[in-house]
Amino acid sequence: MQLHQLYPFPEERKNRKRLGRGGGSGWGSTSGKGHKGQNARSGGGVPAGFEGGQMPLQRRLPKRGFKNYPFRVRYEVINLGLLVTFFEGKSNITIDDIYEHGLAKAGCLVKILGDGDLTAALTVEAHKFSASAVEKIQKAGGQAKTLGGEIAPKAEKNADETKTEG
Repeated sequence: MQLHQLYPFPEERKNRKRLGRGGGSGWGSTSGKGHKGQNARSGGGVPAGFEGGQMPLQRRLPKRGFKNYPFRVRYEVINLGLLVTFFEGKSNITIDDIYEHGLAKAGCLVKILGDGDLTAALTVEAHKFSASAVEKIQKAGGQAKTLGGEIAPKAEKNADETKTEG
């Protein structure tokens, strides 16, 4: 027996509640809605958050902050280890190769992360790279090309460049 062959016996299945099918059923006449009133009508009831005319909570509280979700840039992340397994024996990986293999949805921005081991020299093309990914790719003798033509900066960080005079 396999999982898709399991099923409850007919006597174990719960029957659905059939409303308005006569008094003998227990749910006849008013179908469990009581007599008259807003909730007895079709489409009756009040919307979520309605407080009977009182100013609702979501309108009483002040709005604060800034919502960035319309402008958020989302990346499909791929680890180096996954690239190595999918493109074994290949030295040049383009963004189209990544899309074709289904590692990212076509047209999505792709970011390469540094999880995994890299032994062979790879030239990888993506929209963004983490610092550890750039370091591993360059250490193996490859190149990390960010889309837009430029090559990803060296992984070493210089303390003198970050300081500002003033």
